[in-house]
Amino acid sequence: MTKFAKLSRIIAAQGAVLLKNESDFLPLQDNENVAVFGRCQFDYYRSGTGSGGSVNVEYATDFINSLKEREQVNVNEEVFCAYKRWVSENPVNKGDGSWASEPWSQEEMRVDEELIKNAATVSSKAIIIIGRTAGEDKDYTAEPGSYYLTDVEQQLITNVCKHFGQVGVVLNVSNIIDMSWENDDIDMIIYAWQGGMEGGNAIVDVIVGDITPCGKLPDTIAHSIDDYPSTKNHGGSKRNLYQEDIYVGYRYFETFAPQKVKYPFGFGLSYTTFEVEIISECKLLSEYHIDIKVTNTGDTYGGREVIQVYSEPPQGYLGKPTCALVGFKKTKYLEPGESEEFELVIPLNLVASYDDSGATRYKSAYVLEQGEYLLHISNSCRYIYDTVRFTIPHCLIVTQLYEALAPTTNFSRIKPLFNADGEVTIAYEKVPVRNVDLVKRIKIRVPNEIEYTGDKGYKLQQVRDGEIVMEEFIAQLSREDLEILVRGEGMSHPDVTPGTASAFGGVTEKLRAFGIPLVCAADGPSGIRMENGSYATQLPIGTLLASTWDTELIERLYVMEGKELKENYIDVLLGPGLNIHRNPLNGRNFEYFSEDPILTGKMAAAVVRGIKRGGANATLKHFACNSQESYRHEIEAIVSERALREIYLRGFEIAIKEGEATSVMTAYNPINGHWCASNYDLNTTILREQWRFKGIVMTDWWARMNYVIDGGPATRTNVASMIKSQNDIYMVVGNYGAETNENNDNLSEALNSGWLALGELQRCAMNICKFVMATRSLERNEQLFSKPQLFEAMEANPQVPPLVDLAIDIREKTEQFYFDQAGVYQVDVTYSSIAKGFAQTTCNILLNNKLMTTIQVGNTKGESVTKKLATVQLVEGAYELKLDYVSGELSINRIAFVPIHD
Repeated sequence: MTKFAKLSRIIAAQGAVLLKNESDFLPLQDNENVAVFGRCQFDYYRSGTGSGGSVNVEYATDFINSLKEREQVNVNEEVFCAYKRWVSENPVNKGDGSWASEPWSQEEMRVDEELIKNAATVSSKAIIIIGRTAGEDKDYTAEPGSYYLTDVEQQLITNVCKHFGQVGVVLNVSNIIDMSWENDDIDMIIYAWQGGMEGGNAIVDVIVGDITPCGKLPDTIAHSIDDYPSTKNHGGSKRNLYQEDIYVGYRYFETFAPQKVKYPFGFGLSYTTFEVEIISECKLLSEYHIDIKVTNTGDTYGGREVIQVYSEPPQGYLGKPTCALVGFKKTKYLEPGESEEFELVIPLNLVASYDDSGATRYKSAYVLEQGEYLLHISNSCRYIYDTVRFTIPHCLIVTQLYEALAPTTNFSRIKPLFNADGEVTIAYEKVPVRNVDLVKRIKIRVPNEIEYTGDKGYKLQQVRDGEIVMEEFIAQLSREDLEILVRGEGMSHPDVTPGTASAFGGVTEKLRAFGIPLVCAADGPSGIRMENGSYATQLPIGTLLASTWDTELIERLYVMEGKELKENYIDVLLGPGLNIHRNPLNGRNFEYFSEDPILTGKMAAAVVRGIKRGGANATLKHFACNSQESYRHEIEAIVSERALREIYLRGFEIAIKEGEATSVMTAYNPINGHWCASNYDLNTTILREQWRFKGIVMTDWWARMNYVIDGGPATRTNVASMIKSQNDIYMVVGNYGAETNENNDNLSEALNSGWLALGELQRCAMNICKFVMATRSLERNEQLFSKPQLFEAMEANPQVPPLVDLAIDIREKTEQFYFDQAGVYQVDVTYSSIAKGFAQTTCNILLNNKLMTTIQVGNTKGESVTKKLATVQLVEGAYELKLDYVSGELSINRIAFVPIHD
C-alpha cells in the first residue's frame, strides 16, 4: 500500500460517525462470532456517481473480505456463503452505461428467516450493511431504494432484530438517509460514508477497534425529510425560493424545532470519554481567545475529541439563529488519562451578522448588535461543556461593504419571533430587493484599453521574471488572440494528459509562441478522473472528509493529491466542491462538505493549501447555490443577500482568504436573475473587489450565460456577457475549436459594436496569464502529449484488408486493416452522440491494444461531427483497431489518417 492510500485509509476511518453503541456492541472483541447481512458487504460503494466519482482504481476494498482477512473475529460462514453465491448470480446493476443511469441502490437479497434463525444460534452479533449512492445529474428522491429503505431492507432489519440479541447497522452511503427504521433492538449505528478505494478496510479498522471512532456529523439528521425547511422548495424546475434564509440545517432546528432532531449536528460517539475545562479566556479587539484543556477520562481506549464553539447571540433587530458554529479544534490522539491544552481563537467577524435591510442603521455591513453574546464550548451543537460570555455595549460595524447580488424578486423569509416567556415562533419578513444601478456599477469599472503593439518578442516567462510588466505582454496580443485565449478546449484534449477534462491557455501555436503554455485540468475532487483508463488514488468523499473535523489531516492528504496531479502533468484539479448541504436530497452532496459554511470553508481551505503544497492548483466549485442536480442548468436561486453572505458564499470566502485559492468555477444556475457565468456582482463585485480574489474564474462545462445587465434568456454563445462579468474562461469548446470559434460565440460582434470594451477582454486575458504563470505548465515549457505516438505493426495476416483512402468506416467495435504508407498522421474521428442533456460519454480508441486517443463528448443531438483527436506515427503493417465504449449513446462512424508533412 502506498503512503497516499495508507493516509486515505486513516482518514476514511476517522471520518466514520458512530451514532449509537449500546451494550458495548463495538468494538468487536477477539474471537466473537458475527453474522454480516447486506450485499454491500461485498459491493462496497467507494463514491457517488458522475464526474466527481469517476476514478479508475488499481484495486478496491470491501467490508466482508477485509473483516475476514483480519482473523480477529469469526465470520458466520453460512451467511457469508449465501451472500457470496447470490451476489455472483446477481451482479451490480450499473444502469445502461449512460450518464447518471446507475440506480441509487442495488437489489438486495431476500434472506430466508430460517437462515437468520440458524445464524443466531452460532453468532452472538449481527451487522447489516445498507448502501446508497447518487451524484451528478441524479438527485435522491423521497422514495424507497433512494432516501428511504426498501421493503426488503426493512424486513431484513425486522427479522435480524427478531432473532439476534445484538444488532448493528453500517451505512455505506454518500449522504444522510432516512432513519425512521431505527428501533430499540438496534444496538449500533455507524455512518461509514464512502471512503474511496480504502473505504472497506477503513470501516473495519473502526469496527474491530484498531481506530477509535472520532467522526462528528457534518449535517443534522431530522426525523423526517419534511422537517427540513428547504424540502418544500427543493426539486423545482424553474425557480427555488430560499425562504428559510440563514436558517439552514441546525441553525433552523436549534432555533425553531429542536424536537424534530434525531441526531444533532456535530454529534458522534467514541469508545472513550473526555473532560473539557476552560483554563483562561480573554477578549481582544477583534478576537476571543480561549485556552482549553481536554482529558481522556476513559480507562481502556485512546481517542480524539472535537471541541466545537457555538455562538449564541442576542436577537437584536436582525434576528439570529440561537446556535452557530464559529470555531473548532480536534485534539491529538489521547491515551487514557492523557491531556492536551490548546488555544482556540474565535474571530468576531464570524460571530457578526450581515444587515441587508438597514434594520440596525448600518445597511450592507457585518455588525455585532448590542447585547450579551455566549460562546458555548461543546462537542456537538447540543452538548455544552462550558460557556464564556461577553457584552457588546452598542452596535458595532465589523465590516462595511456595499450591496451586491440582492434579489430582484419579492418574497418573504423566515425570522424568529420570541414572546415574553422566551418561546419562539416562525414569523416572516419581506426580503430587501436590489437597489443599485447595475449599469452604472459596471460602466465606471470598465478598464482602459491597452494599446496594441504587435509582437515585440516578449514571452510570458519574462513577466514572471520581472523583466516586463503584464500590460506590455498583453499589448502584443491581437483581438483575435484574446478571443481565442478565453476559450478552453476539451474534453480529452489530445495535447494534454489523456482523458482529462480540458486544456486552456496556449490552445493555438501562436499563443504558445508567446510562451503561454497549455494548461491541463482534470475532474475531481475525490481523486483524478482520467477517462483513458489510467489509475489514480480514490479518496474519501467530501462528506466523510468534513466528518473528520480535522483540517491538518485533510491538508496532508491533499498534499499527496497535489503530488499525484503533478506526476500526471495535470495543473488544475476541478475541486473541491463546497456547496452547502441545503437539503439531504441533493444527489451531489457527497462532493460537498456540510450544511455549515464555517466547517465547509475550513475544509475547503485545507484542500486548497494541500494541493498547492503538492505542486498543483485547486478549483473551488460550484460558485454558487448549486443546491440540486435536477434542472441544475435552469433553476433560479432566489435568495436574500444576507443568506448569500452568511451561508452560501461564506465557505468560498474562507477558502479564498485562508486557503489562498486562485481558481473558481461558476455554477450552471442563475442567482437572482443572472446566470452565474455572467453574474457581475458574483464574479466581480463580491469575488474580486470585496474579497480581493486574485485568480481565474471558469465556467462549468458547456454553461450558458444571459445578459450581464438585463438578464433574460441564457445561451451558450453569450460569451461577451461572461467576459463583462469577469468570468475569464468559457469551458469548453471542442478540441481545436477555439481558433475557429466553433461555438459561434458573440465576442467579435460585441467588440465590433462597442458593447464589450477591448479592455474588458484584456482584463480577463491578464487574469488567465497571471494564473498560468503560477502553474507547473510554464516550467514544462513544452507539450508533452503533442508529439506523434509511435505504433508498431502486428504480425501480418493475409486476411487483413488494405486501408482504402487512408480511412476506415466503422462497422464493428473491432476492425483490422493493413497500412502500407508509413509516416506521421493526424487522426480525424467522425462521430455522433445522443447523450442526455449535458451528459458526457466516452470511448477509448486502441490501436494494437495501445491507447491511441480518448473521445469524450457531450450531446451532438445525433449530428455527425469530425474532430482531430491525435497525432500518430505508423509503420507499414497490420493493425487492429478497438473501440471501448462506455455506453451506446456515442457512435463512431469513421476514422481517417491525414498525412502530416514537414
